[in-house]
Amino acid sequence: MKTKRARAGLAIAGIAGLGLLFPAVALAQDDGQSAASESASASASDDRAEHRKDHRQQGKERREERQQELASALAKELGVSEDKVTAALEKIRGEKQQERKEDRQQRLSERLKKAVEEGTLTQEQADAVLEAAESGVLPGGHGGGPGHPRG
Repeated sequence: MKTKRARAGLAIAGIAGLGLLFPAVALAQDDGQSAASESASASASDDRAEHRKDHRQQGKERREERQQELASALAKELGVSEDKVTAALEKIRGEKQQERKEDRQQRLSERLKKAVEEGTLTQEQADAVLEAAESGVLPGGHGGGPGHPRG
């Protein structure tokens, strides 16, 4: 737990340090150094992406830890093995995820159908969007997207 906090602290300190560094670099540049500015911007973007990835991983680890604690407590309360409780929880979670996926697909299909009827999209375009969503190419296609981690 301490290492998780330490990693988060280091990531935040690194991002804060970069946030202070970029304005100083920008003031020191002349107009002929736009490539360096683009490089710094790309670096900051990479750092933010890495920070989001670390944050998602930490959230996943916390959820798994809470899930394990819940399974243990339920097993003790019910007088059954922890493995049995864990398997039941995973089964239920999988069923709920499938239901949510089907609901998202249905809502997307309805929106696309309406767009086709209104002339905003062709049927071919709507079919391509549906196919991309079903294959997971689009954010949210199978549980992902901003604020909705996959898995």
